[in-house]
This record gives sequence, structure tokens and C-alpha cells, in this order.
Amino acid sequence: MEKMIVICMGSSCFARGNRDHLELIENYLHGNRIDAEVRFSGCRCRGECGRGPNLEINGNLYHEVDTGTLLDLLEFHFSGVTIET
Repeated sequence: MEKMIVICMGSSCFARGNRDHLELIENYLHGNRIDAEVRFSGCRCRGECGRGPNLEINGNLYHEVDTGTLLDLLEFHFSGVTIET
């Protein structure tokens, strides 16, 4: 299964925290040297504005994600990712 993160870039999610989450995710992937192993992209509004900020990790949609939760989710989903050689 492909490892992936899709972050909502709709105006509500962006204003509610995904602006900061964008940089946090990039730094996490780069700092753990797994940026080449994980497809990271943005999407337009998913219509879940009232439950934002929203993001999808490996097919799982998460709502009301704050910074602490995001770090926990990244560790949960990607702590075992190994770099292909």
C-alpha cells in the first residue's frame, strides 16, 4: 500500500491550522528522511469545513486535527517506514 498524506487546503481548514500543519508535515517527512517514501499532496475543500482542519493519512480521514494530534498520527502511521535502498 502506498504511503500518503492529503492535506485539505480549503480556506476553512487552512485558517484553522493546516497552514501550520503543512510545514510540520514537510519537516517531519524530511527530518525522518522519508519524504521520498510518502506521497504528500493537498486537496481542495472536502465539504467537512465544520470538522476541520481535516487531513487524510493512508486512506484514513481525520477531523479537528491539532498539532499534538498530528504529531501522534505521523508517528503512528510512519514510525516504521524504512528508506528503500
